[in-house]
Order: sequence, then C-alpha cells, then structure tokens
Amino acid sequence: MDPVRNPYAPGAGSPPPELAGRQDVIANAQVALRRLAARRPSQSPILVGLRGVGKTVLLVRIKHLAEEEHIRAIYIEAHEGKTLPELLVPGIRQTLFALSLVENAKDKARRALMVLKSFLSGLKVTVNDIEIGIDAEVGTADSGDMEADLPELLMALAEAAQASKTPVAIFIDEMQYLSEKEFSSLIMSIHRINQNSLPLILVGAGLPQILGLAGNSKSYAERLFSYPKIGALAEQDAVNAIVTPAATEGVRFEPAAVQQILTVTKRYPYFLQQWAYEAWNIAGDDLIRARDVVQAHNNAIATLDESFFRVRFERCTPSEKKYMRALAELGSGSFRSGDVADILGVKTTSIAPTRGNLIKKGMIYSPAHGDTEFTVPMFDEYMKRAMPNYKFR
Repeated sequence: MDPVRNPYAPGAGSPPPELAGRQDVIANAQVALRRLAARRPSQSPILVGLRGVGKTVLLVRIKHLAEEEHIRAIYIEAHEGKTLPELLVPGIRQTLFALSLVENAKDKARRALMVLKSFLSGLKVTVNDIEIGIDAEVGTADSGDMEADLPELLMALAEAAQASKTPVAIFIDEMQYLSEKEFSSLIMSIHRINQNSLPLILVGAGLPQILGLAGNSKSYAERLFSYPKIGALAEQDAVNAIVTPAATEGVRFEPAAVQQILTVTKRYPYFLQQWAYEAWNIAGDDLIRARDVVQAHNNAIATLDESFFRVRFERCTPSEKKYMRALAELGSGSFRSGDVADILGVKTTSIAPTRGNLIKKGMIYSPAHGDTEFTVPMFDEYMKRAMPNYKFR
C-alpha cells in the first residue's frame, strides 16, 4: 500500500497514532499538574520501564498537558556526557528571564538569577559560556555541595514561580544516568519545595534501576514520588494500537495477522509500531493478511537491528559484549549473576565490574538482588544474531 499513508510511527520517542493503554498514567499525571496549579500537594510521577515501552512519548505528552494548564515546562534528557547542573541551568535561566517580565515577580526572579549565578560559581559549572549578567548572591547556593546548593536554587526558582502565578514543571528523561548524589539533590529539593507549598513539580522517566537509586538516596523518596510502571500493553490495548490507526485509513487487519504481530512483538509498543509499519508497506490492498506479516518480519528485524539494537550494542566494550552474549545464551528473562559466570567459566566476583558498567550504561538492570536482565526487550535474540556461534571459553 501507499507508504505515504502509512499511519504507524516506529522510532525513538515518536508518538504513535494511537496512544493505547496509557490513559490511567496520563490521567494521574494530569491530576498532579492541576493540583500543582491549585497549590495543592501531590506526588511527583516518575515513569519506570524498559526500553521501547513509550516512556519518552508519555513524558512529552505530559509536558504538553502541563503547557495546556499554563505551567512553565523545563525539559531535559540526562546522559553520560553531562552533569545534572549543566543540563538544568539553561532551562532554569530561560524560565527566570521569562518570569522576570511579570511585574509581580521581578524581584523574586532577579534574586533567583543571582542565586543561579552563585550556583554556577560554587559548583564551577560552565554551560556554553552562559552569562547571567547579574551579581551573585554571596552565601546562597555557592558552597560547591550540590545537595546543599540545588535545593537553594530550585527554592528560589519556585518562589519566583509563586510570585508570577506561573507554576513550573521540570521534566527529566533517562533519569538512570543521574549519579546517586544528583538524584539525592533532586529529592532534597522537591522535599523542601513541598514543605513550603511552592508551585514546582518534577516529572521524570527512566529504566527500572532508578527505583534502587531513589531508595539509596533518601528514605522519604517513596513519599515524595509515585512510580507508575510502564510495561508491555495489555492484549486489547495492543490490538487497538494495531487496528485503530489502520481503520482511520480504511484498512483492516486479518485477526490472524494481528495475533501474529502480538506474538512476535510481545506487545511492546515500539515493536508493535515497527511490525505494523512494515506489514502495511508489504500489503497489496486494504486488507493486511497474516502472510503480509510473515513477509514483513525480516524487514522489521533488519530495521531494528540497524537502529534500535545496534546503537546500544556499539556503545559497549568487547568484555561487556561478551557478558551480554552469555546472558543472552540463558534466554529471555531474569537470571542469577552466577549463571552468567558459569557460562563464561569465571567467578562471579571477577565479572562484577563488567556487570556494574553495563548497569550504568543502561544495558541491564537488577530486578532483584543478584539477578540480571536486559533493559531492552528482545535484546537476547539480537545478541545471538550479532554474535552467532560464540565460543565463551
């Protein structure tokens, strides 16, 4: 069929045509945002899930909801190359300059800009030679200790938001790349802001290891945040994600074709989009058949291997790839670290550093103490394709 009319949207962070099965998450986030606007306390939502489940899509959707509620949004994506202050400062600076244009907030915004300059000098952060153009507020947020300074900065931002009657929401994607100290600083900041009933909220998303990161940081993290788990879609939601976009174009799926897509994708949103997209392009008329899905299979696998899987694989060292290949040998699911060590013919302690590095890179996580699982669904199958007939010893 005509590829221009193809309604499916495979790709990292691309919004699907049918955001199926996430209504509760969106509705709860909207309640939190509206409570923020009404100056009522609410837990900050942090979306937790594997790769390919649509966390980024949901985070962007919630950001749009915030903007519809006239909430000022600061959006960042954490990664290994930059610290949290480097990522936050440009958005905070831009927000404060915008708030300084509101007559009632001029003084508070100006003070917050002074605190921002103190924060930069205290932590010795340089952000693309960014200039504040104002004197620092000496003695505030300039200790060089992020756990002391970040709460001071975000408090100043929240006070300016209150004065301008413009709530602020900070959105952070890929939160698993934050250090424990950075996460702790955020928790302490939100705790102080909530204690003072100020209009600022944090909305985040990340891989499952952020649950452990939060638990290690501060004991009250569970009270400050909610952690909606984003996983594979329920069966009917997955069906809707496949058939509804096609129906809007006057195209139908054979029930057998739908079932085949559900089986091979395990109902993960990213993969549903990829297989439906390829099947559409293969189909010759307005009925997508099971044989079209079979024919599309190799195209879907080749596309995923080249983009979704390979970009993650190439970030790893030879020893890390060897560890992942051993984990893949065990199949899909969670396995004991000792099982991986047995395949490699080494002691568990000797591969612990490699395992730790892979967790930091977001390739694997520990669903329970001593267990290991890929953060990317179907990555075990990819590893076997990328490193076939591998000799472990």
